[in-house]
Amino acid sequence: MKYVPNAITLLRLLMVPFFAAIYFSGTENSQVYALALFLAAGATDMLDGYLARKYNVVSIVGIVLDPLADKLMLLTALACLTFKGIIPLWTLAVMLVVEGVLILAGIYLYFNEEKEVIPAGKLGKAATVLFAAAISLMILIPGNPVTWIVFWFALASKVASFINYSKGFIAESGTGNEKQ
Repeated sequence: MKYVPNAITLLRLLMVPFFAAIYFSGTENSQVYALALFLAAGATDMLDGYLARKYNVVSIVGIVLDPLADKLMLLTALACLTFKGIIPLWTLAVMLVVEGVLILAGIYLYFNEEKEVIPAGKLGKAATVLFAAAISLMILIPGNPVTWIVFWFALASKVASFINYSKGFIAESGTGNEKQ
């Protein structure tokens, strides 16, 4: 059981390129099938976290790989929506910067001597759920006003989560004299 949550996370990482391939395959209902894969990835995210906590097999590798898999799936879905002209390019650019900085910060913290990581907070988890809803709606009913409201809330919550994470990163990485 020790490695099952990490194996599930690796499976989720493998789903990322398949999402894009299915989304752009051009087959009938390809975007709906891609959405099903996207939602399956979300379900595996919940499953691996549940198993890791239930069986007390939380690992540093899992703490690092889990959000990486989430970020890559999110960015891939947003890139697909951008290339299809469903969302504006600037929103993808904002998310690439936010998620890119978060990935780099996670790598930095993982490879420091203490192997410290800052787990996702409630705001970050809420942003993930909002983005899952927004992407689902963008695929199913693009252009709908409710879809756009959910999308803007997701984007705002992700930026707010990024600011909150940044504060924790600065405190954790020890700027100035705080951590010497």
